[in-house]
Amino acid sequence: MRNIKTLLAIIVFIAFTGSTFAQKIKITKGDLKFLKGVKELKLQYSYDDMNVGKYSEEDYLAKKQKEYNESEAGRGDKWVKMWVEDRERRFEPKFEELFVKYISDKADADASQHADAEYTLILHTYFTEPGYYIGISSAPATINCKAIFVKTSNPDEVIAEIDIKKSPGRSGAGWDTGERIKEAYAKAGKELAKFLLKNKAF
Repeated sequence: MRNIKTLLAIIVFIAFTGSTFAQKIKITKGDLKFLKGVKELKLQYSYDDMNVGKYSEEDYLAKKQKEYNESEAGRGDKWVKMWVEDRERRFEPKFEELFVKYISDKADADASQHADAEYTLILHTYFTEPGYYIGISSAPATINCKAIFVKTSNPDEVIAEIDIKKSPGRSGAGWDTGERIKEAYAKAGKELAKFLLKNKAF
């Protein structure tokens, strides 16, 4: 019976990873002509109205906070704090690291943070799958996000929008959800840069 359960877990894991690694990127609004000749970008991040798995982010955090606090006093509070802090501490730097590297290597442009740049790239994460690790099996994190381009002087008018679906992170990492998710942002940065260059932006 134990061998059957293990086999089923492996089959589920393979099926899950087979779907999550099918990352898709496409332009859903506007075009990228405006980026031709652009040398600098301002980068911003948004997590508004994000879903986490089958929950809203608010419900997910409340659920995990309660579970962790029940197993160890204060653990859930620390976990929620880390969930939010991981954005600036791990996710955004990892996205920028790979995005900047691939743009700078192939184009005469500096895609690192420039507060006074004419155009702003807003990376809006609207879905996160945190993945899991339960010893005999694990599943990687994934994120869905939109790369939204606006004029810095007029952020309400979207010039172009690119949808990035199922950007894969890593599996495992024990209870450290942020470590799994971090790699999804690295992959998103790399693949977005490659997509822009392929479409002759910059």
